[in-house]
Amino acid sequence: MNPRRDAAELARTLEELDGRGYKAYKTVQGTWHFGVFTLHVDHVQGDPFADPSRVRVVVPPSEAGLPGGAYAGASRAVGTAAYLARRFAAAARAASRRIGTGRGGEIRMEDPGQKVLPQTAVLVGTDGGVEARFTVGLPAAGRRILGRAASELLTRTVPALVAEVLLAGAHDADEVERHAATNEDADALRAEVERRGLVAFVADGARLPRRSGVDDRPLRDEPGGTRVVPFRSPESLRVRIPTPNSGEIAGMGIPPGITLVVGGGFHGKSTLLRALEAGVYNHRPGDGRERVVSIRDAVKVRAEDGRAVTGVDISPFIGTLPQGRDTSFFSTPNASGSTSQAAAIMEALESGARALLIDEDTSATNFMIRDRRMQELVPKASEPITPFVDQARKLYAACDVSCVLVLGGSGDYLDVADTVIRMNAYLAEEVTEEAREVARRFPTGRESEAGRPVATPPPRRLPAGALNPERGRRPVHVKVPDARTLVFGQEVVDVVAVEQIVARAQLRALGLALAHVARVSKERGGLTVREALDAVDRLLEQDGLDGLDPRRPGNLFSFRRHELAAILNRLRTLRVVPG
Repeated sequence: MNPRRDAAELARTLEELDGRGYKAYKTVQGTWHFGVFTLHVDHVQGDPFADPSRVRVVVPPSEAGLPGGAYAGASRAVGTAAYLARRFAAAARAASRRIGTGRGGEIRMEDPGQKVLPQTAVLVGTDGGVEARFTVGLPAAGRRILGRAASELLTRTVPALVAEVLLAGAHDADEVERHAATNEDADALRAEVERRGLVAFVADGARLPRRSGVDDRPLRDEPGGTRVVPFRSPESLRVRIPTPNSGEIAGMGIPPGITLVVGGGFHGKSTLLRALEAGVYNHRPGDGRERVVSIRDAVKVRAEDGRAVTGVDISPFIGTLPQGRDTSFFSTPNASGSTSQAAAIMEALESGARALLIDEDTSATNFMIRDRRMQELVPKASEPITPFVDQARKLYAACDVSCVLVLGGSGDYLDVADTVIRMNAYLAEEVTEEAREVARRFPTGRESEAGRPVATPPPRRLPAGALNPERGRRPVHVKVPDARTLVFGQEVVDVVAVEQIVARAQLRALGLALAHVARVSKERGGLTVREALDAVDRLLEQDGLDGLDPRRPGNLFSFRRHELAAILNRLRTLRVVPG
């Protein structure tokens, strides 16, 4: 039985390793007791240029000293954990310094950013205990251990970080409560939106614009320049929703059916849609969108020229192609804008989407509309595409799938809209009756081209071995070079058009989930796409994100089945058969 190892022994061990070959660092792997917390060195990197060493700090409830409200329920615990992870990540960045070769001296924790998702960087237990997971670059000169520097790093710098962020006395009780309460309120808002049958809710006072396309923080007022216009609901769409911590919150409820968001350029249409797209996730206090929520099964779809499509029934939107090519089980390595958007919609239905979010700016024009003049010039007999305008109503009637569409140039959609919201200088107006009057006064003259009705697509089956996560001797090879690229086995997947993937840590978890699908499919001799998504949902429900990787890394964020389906469907090596 190993004796209880403490911080003093860790310091001695590291100093004795000074000057030895780098692999001798393996001797520090294991558990070290620091009195008020325990340090677990779970994995030691093999050389200074490899991925940094993985460590965990476990703080018991008595030493963490979190107020009881911080972990009184799952929603509050998730909000508190994201707050602590954000603080620890910032403190780690400040404490890191380059030491010697490679990434020596680096301390890094995954930062949740503006979103609040279940994640593995910091876990808050039901008893108030805290576990923090991060990486440390063990220092070396060339491939020789810098033992004294490593001792300073692990026995002084890391404990100072723990004391600064995780121990009792480090917490601002009011700030902890604010993060816990905000997350609990967001979950309550979404649950009530679901209960009322709405698609989304945007609170009065929400600040929707972001600083830039690469900076997800809220846009700030500029002195003497741009001022952010807080959102305010049209009176006709205003609903009031009670919350457990903030009382009744008023805002715009987007009803089911076909909702158009119209208006001139730069008046806030796409900004509103992006907020709804992000509203499937919770946000931190002060984000501006922390009270903007969409139903969990709202999916953004768009055109994506060049993507692979495998065995998708796109026939409700794309009929028989020239030379008699059938589209009821359609595959191509190089989809056009219209076929990619048709496939994205049918794939979203397969994964269980209940609302589609569509922006005219990122859609294929010929998929969205074919006006009367084009109908005359190119007869329907020569056009395989059934435009979305002719199927949106049928999609809602047959599948109970609502649509929110941002439109600036397609007035034909006024004929099928249930609700029309006009953005005017960043202010929302409900103009449904005005839009209907415009449609009556100015008929387009176009004829509906709807043919085959939209329905939930037929099942597709993944044969055993349809997914291969292997690379070389590695049974599972998952790498995430950046937030828009996943390396899965031998394949590189571009996910830039999957706009509801919001972090590298989320993409990494998705890659591991694909590996789980590959295992389950092999064990069962194949399974349908829906069964694959269900299998991952069950795993996450039973074991959480740690079920994806027994090594318990700290760089995984939660995801929805819709993002998993999107990644699966973009694998160019994917094989499916009719299910």
